[in-house]
Amino acid sequence: SVVLNFHKTSPKPRRRPPRCTVGTDFSLGRTSRGLTCLLPAGLLMAMHASKPASSRVKYQRIVLKLSGEVLRSGTNGDPIDAETLEKIGQQVKEIHELGVQVCVVIGGGNIFRGLNGEKRGVDRTTGDYMGMLATVINGLALMDCLEKMGVTTRVQSAIPMNQIAEPFILRRAVRHLEKNRVVIFVAGTGNPYFSTDTTAALRASEMRADVIMKATKVDGIYNKDPKKHADAVKYEELTFIDALKQRLNVMDSTAFSLCLDNNVPILVFNLNDEHAIRRAVLGEKIGTLVKN
Repeated sequence: SVVLNFHKTSPKPRRRPPRCTVGTDFSLGRTSRGLTCLLPAGLLMAMHASKPASSRVKYQRIVLKLSGEVLRSGTNGDPIDAETLEKIGQQVKEIHELGVQVCVVIGGGNIFRGLNGEKRGVDRTTGDYMGMLATVINGLALMDCLEKMGVTTRVQSAIPMNQIAEPFILRRAVRHLEKNRVVIFVAGTGNPYFSTDTTAALRASEMRADVIMKATKVDGIYNKDPKKHADAVKYEELTFIDALKQRLNVMDSTAFSLCLDNNVPILVFNLNDEHAIRRAVLGEKIGTLVKN
């Protein structure tokens, strides 16, 4: 007799497609609308890793201090000159493409300066807050210029204004740099009586930057005003102590003290020189370096 086996064999389990979840951008503190498939942790880390800096680069992370005055048009007096803004954007893009992590602190003297307002009868505290708002305008203009050049940029403000800028959060700023974004710090320190030079020194100390690059209209630090004295001598390098002894006007005293205490070098150079920032980042002899 024939014995038939009627036991059912269990079907092979079907392979499920990769499960997808809504991706969260922790740097922005909100959930993105797109879907992000679950990927191995190593691959995700590789995707979000910052672009490695070129081996030729001397400074890996910098704070670029820009005076608001450099944005003013020399011909018609417009507070923000489009051509100048584009030149600055191109220089920032150059070093960004080298893999350098770039933070920018920008002043507002082309629009309003708190100290000048005091001379016109504006209360010092009110004038300083007006100056902080001027830096926000400049920061947004620079962000717009960089974004149009394909450089992803974030603006962080020391004064909360959530509709136009992120609040300054140290870890978020560092994460932006790690994601290969340029970060622009605006609104100073958020407090009156502190200059944007002090902001640059403070942010450089917090972000552990390798150097503060102060862009000016002169090609370094001199023992006297080179525009008034033909025999003015330029310094290639200076120590903080020597600069204090000679009362050289590198930065205001609060900013200078912060750099001295936290060992943050300051490089003063002429922004009008073509490729000046790139040359400085690559370690070429340019401007004046102040260090311990």
